[in-house]
Amino acid sequence: MAIVAAHMLLYTPEAEAVRTVLRDVFEWKYVEDHPGWLIFALPPSEVGVHPSEGSTQHQICLMCDDLEQTMAELRAKGIEFRGEPEEESFGITTTMLLPGGVEILLYESRHQTPLDV
Repeated sequence: MAIVAAHMLLYTPEAEAVRTVLRDVFEWKYVEDHPGWLIFALPPSEVGVHPSEGSTQHQICLMCDDLEQTMAELRAKGIEFRGEPEEESFGITTTMLLPGGVEILLYESRHQTPLDV
């Protein structure tokens, strides 16, 4: 089988502002497919499948090595967070608040990851 990558989409009324965060704050590499239409390279990724009661919602989460340090660096670049970090069974988590109502979970992993294999 020749599946070679995953492509994720974020929908927001403030697309340009979110693109600016991904480009200037996260400093992700990108290509400009059409003028102003940026497609970003993601860090190495993994996917988990969770059971649900009929819901088909999906979530994008970003992982970091040191949540406190990462939050401090991102705050210095203007990123806001909701509440204080919380201990979960899989790691320490927080929610990043990006323009246009985009919320992304950021966490310091405490679970085994295929990225380490």
